[in-house]
Amino acid sequence: MPGCQSMTTTTCEGEQHIIAAAQHILKLLGENKNLTGDFRRALTELDSHLSAMTIINESKRWRFSEIEEQLKCAEREVMRWESNPSLIWDSGPTEASEYIQAVNEIHTVMETLGGLPMNDHGRPKELAFRAQCVQQIAMSRLEEELYHILVQHKQSLEPKNIYFPPSVDFLYDESFVSVEDEIVEDTSERDNNGRESTEYTVDLIDPLVIPDIKSIASVMFASGYDREFCEAFIGNRKEALDEHLSNLEIQKLSIDDVLKLEWDTLSCEIKKWVRAVKIIIRVYLASEKRFCNQILGDFGSLDSYCFVEISRVSVLYLLSFGEAIAMGPYNPEKLFRFLDMYEVLADLHLDMEGLFSEAANSFVKSEFHDLLRRLGESASTTFFKFGNAIALDASIHPFPRGEIHPLTRYVMNYIKTLTAYCDTLNLLLKDRDVDDPNPVLETDNGQDICTSTFSPMGCHLRSFTSTLESNLICKSKLYKDGSLGHIFLMNNIHYMVQKVKGSELRLFFGDEWIRKHNWKFQQHATSYERATWSVVVSLLRDDGRTSLKERCRRFSNAFDDVYKIQTQWRVPDLHLRDDLQISTSQKVIPAYRVFLGMNDKNGSDKYIKYTSDDMEKMLLDLFVGSPRSLRNSHRW
Repeated sequence: MPGCQSMTTTTCEGEQHIIAAAQHILKLLGENKNLTGDFRRALTELDSHLSAMTIINESKRWRFSEIEEQLKCAEREVMRWESNPSLIWDSGPTEASEYIQAVNEIHTVMETLGGLPMNDHGRPKELAFRAQCVQQIAMSRLEEELYHILVQHKQSLEPKNIYFPPSVDFLYDESFVSVEDEIVEDTSERDNNGRESTEYTVDLIDPLVIPDIKSIASVMFASGYDREFCEAFIGNRKEALDEHLSNLEIQKLSIDDVLKLEWDTLSCEIKKWVRAVKIIIRVYLASEKRFCNQILGDFGSLDSYCFVEISRVSVLYLLSFGEAIAMGPYNPEKLFRFLDMYEVLADLHLDMEGLFSEAANSFVKSEFHDLLRRLGESASTTFFKFGNAIALDASIHPFPRGEIHPLTRYVMNYIKTLTAYCDTLNLLLKDRDVDDPNPVLETDNGQDICTSTFSPMGCHLRSFTSTLESNLICKSKLYKDGSLGHIFLMNNIHYMVQKVKGSELRLFFGDEWIRKHNWKFQQHATSYERATWSVVVSLLRDDGRTSLKERCRRFSNAFDDVYKIQTQWRVPDLHLRDDLQISTSQKVIPAYRVFLGMNDKNGSDKYIKYTSDDMEKMLLDLFVGSPRSLRNSHRW
């Protein structure tokens, strides 16, 4: 460098000597009095030109000195921080401002030198090279400072502070093992809160440092280092997004990994996914896009480009997880998860349109809409497989004690839970016809007229319960004792009615369905009484051939047999059990009292095993589900 500077100085001095010699010659020629006017004018113009060249050379020499001094000051500021372990922006706003000013000075020097002619070994060439070297050092330092600011001043987005209504959970076993009523979550909270979450953005970076980041962006862009700024910015923001996904407990699983998961584990992963997708798209990415615009909004479309580069990989991963789920299998327990996933994507449709609005981002939107469609198809397929599963649930042995069958509990709790998804299911089922076995008819007072009752979902739910009834009738025929078959159907149909009456299902079934099925279970109760007690009571009748003693013995034996057997039968609903016990008592006790009264004078008391009060108390032991010992006879 010193050799180049010496060569430049020698060249300038040589030029100055030549100009001075030429001016001296012109002065001597001008002293000749014999010169013509034209010649004298030519000498004057030449002298003016040489004088101008002298001024230019002096100006150039002064300007190079000024540029060099400007570069030296900026270089000193830049190199001072290269040996300083501290971070510039941590040292205060004054230090940061002075560094930015120094970088701008370097850029000004380079622009100035760029407008001057360059010689291979000239002074401008040497200054330009020095400026470029210092600028590269400064740009590298600014990248480090940018990364540090973004890391140090990030603001955590706590998932626990973001509330979304809980998704519905439902326990299922493919063999239709008992599904107890208590495990079904109350979906009223879900409905009351609605599916819409408040749309909002948060500050992912402390707003106080945004001017600092913008100043780094401005100086790097002005210096032609826009690509380097964007790479550093994108790299940091991708790391922040990955960290947030990790905080949401999202594992990076391949499609093969997802397909190998056991259902319990997979169900947990889907729950995490549903919550994470909503937080990431509605809150995090909306906030990220706003941040990109705050920093890069003044630089054309780069804010959109950087946002897409930051978010694309993570969004496509989340969508690929959904694709793996949509592949099946379509077991009934997955329906609620399919619907949760479908609903969250449908709810985020406008959010995605806003985030990826540019045509260049159509691929991300296309993947999103394709997954939404596939999840809808998966939900529909699973919905109909559930109906088939009801029909195909076969039994070899009768269900003990005539109780409510697990299939009945499962189906009714399942469809009760489905009411929370009525809008979605009506949309998915609107073109899927079904034969409604229990069409709802308009009543005189119009009370049955309800939009839900005539909805696609209402028709399909009534179809499911009709299939269930047909299956239950088949199961009732497995009982050798026809009376127990009636108890079984009474219990199960009563349970169905209670589930419909006590839930949102009433809107889909209508009052006419409830009245019809109330009549059905009551008919089975009546059929039970006829099949059991009509025969027992008939033994008290005097046919003219059987002695009083024999009639009493036959009646008592028949009653004892019924008592021993039917105390083991069970009617789990206490109100229904009381009604059946009262109805039975009203059929048996009056007839027994009449019999006792008619034969009181015939010495019947010595043949009577139970008084009417004894018998009335014993009838209260029926249908409790545990065998009872026969009471001691009043007389025998």
